Amino acid sequence: MTLSLVPATEPVAPDSPYRSYVYAYPHKSSYRPFGRRPLLADLWRDEDVRALSLYLHIPFCEMRCGFCNLFTRSTPPAEQVAAYLDAFERQARTVAGVLPEGTRFARAALGGGTPTYLEADELARVYDVLESAFGLDLTAVPMSVETSPATATDDRLAVLEARGVTRVSMGVQSFIDSEAHAAGRPQRRAEVDRALAAIRAHTTADLNVDLIYGIDRQDERTWAYSLDTALEHEPEEIYLYPLYVRPLTGLGRRGGSWDDHRLGLYRQGRDHLREHGYEQVSMRMFRRTDAPSVEGPEYCCQTDGMVGLGCGARSYTVSTHYSFDYAVGVGRVRSIIDDYTGRDPADFAHAEVGFVLDEDERRRRHLLQSLPRAEGMDTAGYTARFGGSPRDDFPGLFAALDRRGWVAGDSTERIVLTEEGLAHSDAIGPLFFSERVNALMAEYEAR
Repeated sequence: MTLSLVPATEPVAPDSPYRSYVYAYPHKSSYRPFGRRPLLADLWRDEDVRALSLYLHIPFCEMRCGFCNLFTRSTPPAEQVAAYLDAFERQARTVAGVLPEGTRFARAALGGGTPTYLEADELARVYDVLESAFGLDLTAVPMSVETSPATATDDRLAVLEARGVTRVSMGVQSFIDSEAHAAGRPQRRAEVDRALAAIRAHTTADLNVDLIYGIDRQDERTWAYSLDTALEHEPEEIYLYPLYVRPLTGLGRRGGSWDDHRLGLYRQGRDHLREHGYEQVSMRMFRRTDAPSVEGPEYCCQTDGMVGLGCGARSYTVSTHYSFDYAVGVGRVRSIIDDYTGRDPADFAHAEVGFVLDEDERRRRHLLQSLPRAEGMDTAGYTARFGGSPRDDFPGLFAALDRRGWVAGDSTERIVLTEEGLAHSDAIGPLFFSERVNALMAEYEAR
């Protein structure tokens, strides 16, 4: 649930290690309007709802970063923010009313956009609505909240701490102003330092810092500086993201040399963090080895569902993923937000846009959610769910991974990527996309 840095249709070489950031499958660009909008009550009726994830999307930021393709709008008028929160409350109460009895949440998150773009009293209202609508005590549920250097203010952080936030994530990208500006993020280092200090001073939450490698004119020396500066704050988590760009930009035309540069910086960052007490969880995620484990009910992203609120949020059941319309362009984003804020409660009882997963797509999703993690995939869990084995179900794809040396050994218990396989996670993920999903993504017109 951090950054989405890649447009779905970026043209890349077939052997590039950076084909697509696969943080969910299928991508929203493969969603289509349902011919007959299904009732949410029907979609959730037979689901296991004992350990769901709850996500609220706040599609507002103080600025639009140059690398961002998230569903968000910068500096919206105050009246639109107020209307959005009113619509969110209508949606939350409608959705809560159609979920099966016994629904429980094991995880919760506020993402965006930048949730802390909201004022302190608006953040408090968000918590009040979630707790009231769903009968929740959010202090008992692990909660992650995204913030930014400009909006991590003392009063907002005080609200988060009082309401039990357990993780605060901030996209720093680079501790060098010129690099941040080159990536399209016009921030000031002094503001970054103030925000990080404020998070530590005003919350007891885990701190996550996002950094980006592959920025124009970034080299090994400046990358090491950002890594070391991040380490000074002793964050519990650090995410290292490769820079993705929109098609036909100067960086986008660099081709193989830029791939090699990004891959070199990735390896440098990976090794540096591991040498300084961090465990690699995935290609992007590193967690401090002495950081306490997250308390709360277990949640498994491969099998457990998600309830998404807000016009940029997705929801997942076993067979159906759904959301509202998706766009990146400013005009279309504004139109979708306006449509969302104008809906009445009954309209939120239906799914709008989505994708129905057959058995093959569910197998692919399970692989894509499991394989790119350092711990690999539990084959017994896959077999218990689908009846077969991953290698039998996708022999050609695993043969290709074996030829490249991206899978470690031939364990019958777990399928684990090699160190080099993990480095190529963004090339491995798209290999498992179905023909149907590839075709839908290809015909999607970016807006």
